[in-house]
Amino acid sequence: MAHMAITVGFDLDMTLIDSRPGIRACYQALSERTGTYIDADLAVTRLGPPLAEELINWFPAEEVATMADVYREMYPSIAIAATPALPGAQEAIAAVREAGGRAIVVTAKYEPNAKLHLAHLGIEPDAVIGDLWAEQKAEALREHDAGVYVGDHVGDVRGARTAGALSVAVATGPCPAEELRAAGADVVLTDLTEFPGWLSDYRPARA
Repeated sequence: MAHMAITVGFDLDMTLIDSRPGIRACYQALSERTGTYIDADLAVTRLGPPLAEELINWFPAEEVATMADVYREMYPSIAIAATPALPGAQEAIAAVREAGGRAIVVTAKYEPNAKLHLAHLGIEPDAVIGDLWAEQKAEALREHDAGVYVGDHVGDVRGARTAGALSVAVATGPCPAEELRAAGADVVLTDLTEFPGWLSDYRPARA
């Protein structure tokens, strides 16, 4: 059985893309626009959770929804061009396709902005599902029958496990390898450059 019709889900921020430069610039612009201090360097060390979970550190609770809207509106002109793909991102998606599978992106990021990132970088998954975090990601993973979910955060591990998918973690985000293993990741890779080799070994085992 040479090909497996497997669906692999990928997280976006710090899994496929290094979103730190763009997000840092966007927080700095939001700070300037509102006159509210935001430690953008600190904020980009804890990427993964939804935007509101970061904004609550800098704005009163009643202003968070409005500030999130302002941030998302500013985001395309500030963050997209500043954000590179992480090493191995294109090759990881290609490896899934070459194996006869489907590659989807499931992210906590606002979906229109997630799509702008992927289009800018020429990464073309089969589907992009945004606005889902941690266990919520299981909804999309189940809907698309994903057997594997690749992410950089313990929240991604929880999402994979909730969906009954194999959790493949990459140590390219805020969570070190030991923390990802402790959270229950089935496989921990240094980064996505190791993913095609892992996938080629994984398929015969499943077949």
